[in-house]
Amino acid sequence: MNTRSEVINGKAPTLTDMALGVSAQPAQSVTSKLPGAAKVLLEMLDNLQQGAIQVTLPDGSQRHCGHGPIMADMVVHEWHVFSDILARGDIGAAESFIDGHWGTESLTPLLTLIAKNHKQLTQAIHGRGWRLASQWLLHRLRANTRRGSRRNIMAHYDLGNDFYKLWLDETMSYSSAWFAGHSHPDQAQWSDLPAAQRAKNQRMIRQLNLQPGDCLLEIGCGWGGFAEEAAGSANCHITGLTLSPAQLAFAQQRAQSGGWDHQASFQLTDYRDVQGQYDHIVSVEMFEAVGERWWPTYFKTLRKLLKPGGKAVVQVITINDAAFKKYKRGTDFIQRHVFPGGMLPSPGAFQQQATRAGLRIIDDHAFGLHYARTLGLWHEAFLERLIDVKAKGFDERFVRLWRFYLSYCEAGFRARSIDVHQYTLTTA
Repeated sequence: MNTRSEVINGKAPTLTDMALGVSAQPAQSVTSKLPGAAKVLLEMLDNLQQGAIQVTLPDGSQRHCGHGPIMADMVVHEWHVFSDILARGDIGAAESFIDGHWGTESLTPLLTLIAKNHKQLTQAIHGRGWRLASQWLLHRLRANTRRGSRRNIMAHYDLGNDFYKLWLDETMSYSSAWFAGHSHPDQAQWSDLPAAQRAKNQRMIRQLNLQPGDCLLEIGCGWGGFAEEAAGSANCHITGLTLSPAQLAFAQQRAQSGGWDHQASFQLTDYRDVQGQYDHIVSVEMFEAVGERWWPTYFKTLRKLLKPGGKAVVQVITINDAAFKKYKRGTDFIQRHVFPGGMLPSPGAFQQQATRAGLRIIDDHAFGLHYARTLGLWHEAFLERLIDVKAKGFDERFVRLWRFYLSYCEAGFRARSIDVHQYTLTTA
């Protein structure tokens, strides 16, 4: 296979060309002899289907890789970026991006195109196993024991409530919204986000059939958004658990300011330490932080804490069943840099673990493209508030890490390699 260097009308395609979907046309190569890693990776990228990438190399030359219109750009400043990606997959790509060794004006489209072509780019995405061994070991050392869970959660959520307030909507919901009123979620705008977050909450309330006076346990209560919704519309009593002191303080103040603190009790408590029984349980995107070793414990705890006939709604991000075996053997960028100790289940693994614990799934609502749009709106808001983000002491490396994280997740949902589900479970 020959790596190609292509231009449009004798010059490199511009981002305007990309936006218009202009296809590159073959032209004379302008690239000098390539380092080995660059040649290998560019040849792999040339297998891309249904889209292409314009790659600008450190020597200033440009390559058109893939088939069809240019969907994204990649500007490589250092040759070692190619060997970093080949050696450490998405972790290598992320870390070299965070360090400023490559850049792009189309981060989400680029990562989406890569995710959609994962079969063609398996090595580049996952890296070489022996070089990833240290990353795998580090991930296992961040296991979610009781002490480890608190440390891992604080590493992400205790960046500061003021940081999250900059780019989350008014509901302070850090989970997928559900744009129920739109025929396609990409039609949604920022002004639609609060209503979509409340629609997500209301769907869970309906699934549980919450009644006045019910006792509801929320495992992973965040900043209290769902609790506020349930207290107001269902008039129930809520016990919310978190391992983040910053979230705890915010949720308590939210309840007090809203006048519903008599209906809520927020606790800095591990779910494994909860006693008693509840009419219903909610857990929104907390399961991803449990860790595979403790999945049986999580479901047994749900079963133990639910009253007979009670229901639980668990909103969880899942990874494709076909990819799960490879995923569980490795460590990805999210586990390494964003959610230490975390792991996504596949839909099959989730159902298997729930069944073993004596729980039955009675409803499965998947809405991954809604999460893609939610992430896109968060990313737009984050970029609009960059001055404020940096004013809080976050440097350029942090900004690039956070941007990669948001785009990486959005790309996964758009490529359908990951999804988000609301599972309704019962003891009956």
